[in-house]
Amino acid sequence: MNEASTSPCESFDDYFSVDFAASSELRKRVYEIRYRVYCEEFGYEERDAFPGGEERDRYDAVSLHCLITHRASGRPAGCVRLVPANALPGFESLPFEEHCSASLDRAFVEALDLDRRTVCEISRLAVDGQFRRRPGESSTRYGEPAGLDVSRQEQRSFSLISVAPFLEATELTDLSGRTNVFAMMEPFLPRMLERSGIRFHRAGSDTDYHGLRAPYFIRTQDAVANMRPELTQLYQSIYARIRGQFGSGLKAAS
Repeated sequence: MNEASTSPCESFDDYFSVDFAASSELRKRVYEIRYRVYCEEFGYEERDAFPGGEERDRYDAVSLHCLITHRASGRPAGCVRLVPANALPGFESLPFEEHCSASLDRAFVEALDLDRRTVCEISRLAVDGQFRRRPGESSTRYGEPAGLDVSRQEQRSFSLISVAPFLEATELTDLSGRTNVFAMMEPFLPRMLERSGIRFHRAGSDTDYHGLRAPYFIRTQDAVANMRPELTQLYQSIYARIRGQFGSGLKAAS
């Protein structure tokens, strides 16, 4: 198969590595990406609150983290975390329940009748600006890369950089048994994911939290079943890698 006929999904693994960030070293890289995006670039959090250049909060201690790294440069490119409900005493509420409870559609959530032991939140998805910004795109956290010396084929694979963290997080929901999934998302992100076959259900109204966002819900099995075929291929490739790291990573972190 020549380069011109290779799809971005097929070539993504050639240019990026995907890891379950169980070690303190990998988690440090996750927090550094978040600092660059949430503090330096968009000002969602105060820089002075994180003098070490690592954006983190109390939920990180009970979360599962994933990291995407650009192979050629070794630069961390993206990250995401899974926050389990009722992980430990003191963590009964998820971040979106703590900060955005007024925006929730209570009737919708109650009708789901969820076992809290199967519930989680996907949050702190961040993509480093070098891997997504086009001229004029300084106001969005997703897009195409600029400023990197890469081939056209490699640049095509960068179009998946905002979808890949959701694939990683979906894999973690499956591996951890937390298959009822909430996320606070900007308006365009559910639409973008739906084009990939991943359809979130709105679970409340818009609210101003790190910009305009709303709560959404999806079941893991629905996300996997409805992915576009080419995206399913990438999901399975990433899943194999994350699954191999998951058990050993949890043991090392314990």
